[in-house]
Formats: sequence, C-alpha cells, structure tokens
Amino acid sequence: MSAVPTPPPLPLPLPAEPGALAPGRFGELVGTALPVVQGPFGGGLSSVALAAAVSEGGGLGSYGAHIHTPEEITALVARLRAATGRPFAVNLWVPQEGEAEALAAVTDPMTTEHVERLRPYYEELGVRPPSAGDVRAWPDFDEQLDALLAAAPPVISLVMGLPPRRLVTEARRRGIVVVGTATTVDEAVALERAGADAVVASGSDAGGHRGAFLRPVRESLVGTFSLVPQVADAVTVPVVAAGGIADGRGIAAALALGADAVQIGTGFLAARESGASEAHRRTLGTPEARTTVLTRLFSGRTARGIPNRFVRDMAAHEDRVPPYPVQNALMQPIRRAAGAQDRPEYVNLWAGQAAALARESPSAAAYLADLVEETEAVRAAG
Repeated sequence: MSAVPTPPPLPLPLPAEPGALAPGRFGELVGTALPVVQGPFGGGLSSVALAAAVSEGGGLGSYGAHIHTPEEITALVARLRAATGRPFAVNLWVPQEGEAEALAAVTDPMTTEHVERLRPYYEELGVRPPSAGDVRAWPDFDEQLDALLAAAPPVISLVMGLPPRRLVTEARRRGIVVVGTATTVDEAVALERAGADAVVASGSDAGGHRGAFLRPVRESLVGTFSLVPQVADAVTVPVVAAGGIADGRGIAAALALGADAVQIGTGFLAARESGASEAHRRTLGTPEARTTVLTRLFSGRTARGIPNRFVRDMAAHEDRVPPYPVQNALMQPIRRAAGAQDRPEYVNLWAGQAAALARESPSAAAYLADLVEETEAVRAAG
C-alpha cells in the first residue's frame, strides 16, 4: 500500500491585531486568525480569487465544488494552494435519497417532458436544451470525494448529509478537518456522532440551498438565532453560525449566543471577486432583496433566493420538477446564458434574509476588515 501523502504544512494563524476578534475554538481548529468563514457557493458562484482573499485576510475562504468533475477538483485544490498559503475549505453536496435512482432513470422521453416545460426559456436565451446523455453525465459524488481526499485540502465541508465513514477515516489520516452542516439540533448531534470536527448551524435565514437531511425542509426551518444556542448546548465540537449574518451586529449576536465562529454567504457573494453575475450583485443590498423565497425550480433541491420573473412564472411547477441533479442539469444552460446576457429575470438570485444589508465593497478583504471593526464596535458599546 502506498503511503498517504502529507499535505503541505500550513502557517500558524496570523497574529491578531490589538482589539481584533480572537480566532476562538473554530479558528484554532482550522488555523485561522478570525472566526469568520466565507460561505461556499455552488453552481459557479465560487471563485479562487474570493476564497484566497478571505483566507489571506485571516478568515476561512471556501469553494463550492459540487458541479466539478474529479479532474476539475484536483486542479481546483492546486489553484487554491497556489493562490494562498492559508487554510481554505472545499465543499461538496452529499447525495440524498432517491436522487441517484432519478438520474439513472433519465431517458430521452422523460427528459423531453421536462425540457418542453423549459423550452420557451431555452429559445429566448438562444441555448440548446441538454439531452438525456448530458444530464446523466453529472459528476459522481464518490468519485468527487476520492479526488478531494487525494488532493487533501485543509478543510472539507459538506452540506445536506452526514460525512461518509471513509471520509472521516481518511481525513483524520491526512490531517484534514471535516465540517458538516446542520439545519436542526438533531442534525447537529448526528453530525458530531458521525465524526464531524465542527458543525455549521445553518438557520432558515440562510441563502442558497437548504441542507436539511433528517426531516423534510418544511420541518427543518429553524431561524439562525433560535438554532445556534440549542446546537451549542447539544454538541461539544465548535459551532459555526450561518444565515442572516451580514454585518458586525450579526456576528456579535451569534458569538454571544454560543457560536464559535460565523459563516457569511450573501455578504461575500456581493464582493467583486465572487462568481456572481453583475445582475445578481446589483440586486443584493437593494429594497428588492428584502423579500426571499424557497424554491426547487433552479436545481431540484430547495434553496432561498430573491424571487424574479422565472420563479413567479414557474411557481405552479414547484412540485413537478425532477429532483437534483436532473433539474440542475436542465437549468444549467439557462442560468449561465442569463448571467452572461445580464438577464436577472432568469438568474438564480441566491440570497439570505439579510441580503438587503449586503453592501458594495472594493474587495472581499475590505469587507472582512469592516466586519471585524463593526463587531468590535458593537461589543465595545456593550
């Protein structure tokens, strides 16, 4: 048996400036100077530049790799290592019950039914609908996981399920931190028992995809500031608060409720380094962003975003679209073309319930520095 490769040594956390946020238990676990995690964005919204900027600033930059092939994951981790010498995380989606069977059952007649529902959008945007073969070519989770373990990033994070036993075993051998995501207290307890080194307590306020896996999403909609203290009481591993946190007030509140760190998604999505389209970024921080909805229309899994024309026009089909990854593959050409053509009415405008608090910033590093300053000001004010 060949020896397990040893990941390159990571530097010690950056020294904290006087009055800066301390890394806390989570920062000490992953090797960051700040208790701030950049939320991982799937579907092309992540970027190496964003993850590296956050990591270089003392937080934990993250990259959502659920649509990547194993070969792309290998190259991605190499690019992240070249961009930053600080810790970073790569995120995958755990398969859910029935999804593999739905993908295997894809045939041209079945796919045609769903394509016809979307045909007006394909035609308006000038893109070719995917064939059944295109849909079935979606990356395999086990193969993705093999590639990620071989590449050995400092942190592997997961959403929508428990870490497989072999992931935990291999991660410990290779010195990789495993972070799971919970939407309920029961999920957090299950993650700790399964071997997760830390748990993200993701409230229903959070933007993007809902990670519920023990109960249906409708039974797992616990707000962040109700969820965090309960999870902190229920597990012994570090807890990261996520959902509806976009400024120093939210960070201070989450830490006061027992979180060891916070994860911020929408705020960093607004940064110029993110992979979000200009149309998406323009919507964040506006009165339009005060309203968000849960929808399956873009991927087949439930996600929170700002409602637009597509969401409203297709609302009657919420329960008819196929599960992930079938719907995700069918929608991929529409999403990409709409972003490229600056058509926000057809883009998945993922956003949390604090999206109206997002602000323009010259860079992710500047936004991170502002978060630290705001948090310390809130704490100093008592």
